[in-house]
Amino acid sequence: MSNIKIISLNANGIRAAAKKGVFDWLAQQKADVICIQETKAQLDQLIDNPIFFPEGYHCTYVDAIKKGYSGVAVYTKHRPLKVITQMGIEEFDNEGRYLEVQFENIAVVSLYAPSGSSGNERQQAKFRFMDAFMQHMKTLKRRKREYIICGDWNIAHKEIDLKNWKGNKKNSGFLPEERAWLDQLFEQEGYIDVFREINQQEDQYTWWSNRGQAWAKNVGWRIDYHIATPGILGKARRVEIYKEQRFSDHAPLSIDYELQL
Repeated sequence: MSNIKIISLNANGIRAAAKKGVFDWLAQQKADVICIQETKAQLDQLIDNPIFFPEGYHCTYVDAIKKGYSGVAVYTKHRPLKVITQMGIEEFDNEGRYLEVQFENIAVVSLYAPSGSSGNERQQAKFRFMDAFMQHMKTLKRRKREYIICGDWNIAHKEIDLKNWKGNKKNSGFLPEERAWLDQLFEQEGYIDVFREINQQEDQYTWWSNRGQAWAKNVGWRIDYHIATPGILGKARRVEIYKEQRFSDHAPLSIDYELQL
């Protein structure tokens, strides 16, 4: 068994995050797998700049059809046995929300789940995603390898996972239906919220609104996760939400595992 490090970050625009030094920081982390969400770029806008293809990594991008929107990426030190760029749900595959890399023993997914905060139309799309993705998660659990699904799930699970939970009970990201969906994932399907397996402290957030003084006052939400199949239970050794530099409105979530790829 060996130690592997997996980092997840919603970059809120990978070109903007690059200007803020994210690739310098990533180079220092020596992670085995890096999952990026919300790249907001097309491959042809990145291909000529080596900064977006870190040395020593196999890099894959999945773009949204709509320019400047969504998009996910995975960088991995070890060549994957297989790369899957769609989850088989056309509405959301067209938005570039899913990228899976398979290794011998585990698979890692970079996921950018829809937000419903811009209005009812997008909230209904989010509910459609949740229905379809629950079935996908059930399918993954039946496969021969373990899965770690990293990314921005756009749901805070419990009251401990956001500062102003009382005022957000009717807002997208903390709706009863959304929280119950995560309850089902963890309690009925046996998936693991890896961060909470190790860290049960309050005030552990991964996203802060750009409004007001949310970042300075740590008025945040924990909506970025490593969610893993049951066989990963007990394999995490260290978790970190990195806040010393700000590359995005999200913070990188790093977890070290005692696992063999």
